[in-house]
Amino acid sequence: MAGMKEQEAISIAKDLIDKREDPLKIFASCREAMEIVGSRFEKGEFFLPELMMAGEILRQISELIKPLMKEGAKTGGDAGKVIIGTVQGDIHDIGKDIVVLMLDVNGFDVLDLGIDVPPEKFIEAIKDFEAQVVGLSGFLTVAFDSMKETVDQIKAAGLRDDVKIMIGGGQIDDEIKNYAGADAYGKDAMAAVKLSKEWIGG
Repeated sequence: MAGMKEQEAISIAKDLIDKREDPLKIFASCREAMEIVGSRFEKGEFFLPELMMAGEILRQISELIKPLMKEGAKTGGDAGKVIIGTVQGDIHDIGKDIVVLMLDVNGFDVLDLGIDVPPEKFIEAIKDFEAQVVGLSGFLTVAFDSMKETVDQIKAAGLRDDVKIMIGGGQIDDEIKNYAGADAYGKDAMAAVKLSKEWIGG
């Protein structure tokens, strides 16, 4: 996928699905490829067209995997309410979409706010959706300040004690979590599900 060979990547994914490979392992491989693409983008080796192509490849693979993910999975949205969005200044939605899918198949009621989401939209959603968990996604380093600003504004709105905040993305770690003022960071979609279950008690 990182090599931008669309048909080859999709063919490999189909072969793995036919062999009943663990869909989480397929997603993990896709995430690793996206991290390579993101790194090359930040170094100026890749540009927006490559990012968009990588995103399209992953979207197609995700559509192939979704039926496998939902086989025997708990659905219905009764595990708790989670809102998630890519923070302002960042337009990447690949990792976010995988997290949304994983939360959905694990029974969470998920509100996806999309990309380039300003702090005010998160605040409005917390109030209207009565979310218990907020997920802030970001792929580029420019997202770090946006995450901090979003958490600061949630706090200023008097809502910080009402929600747990997790962050995730290509280069997120404990240092960024502390900088942003979040409760935790998730290195992948399963970590996001685990955190949400722990916090909501599902």
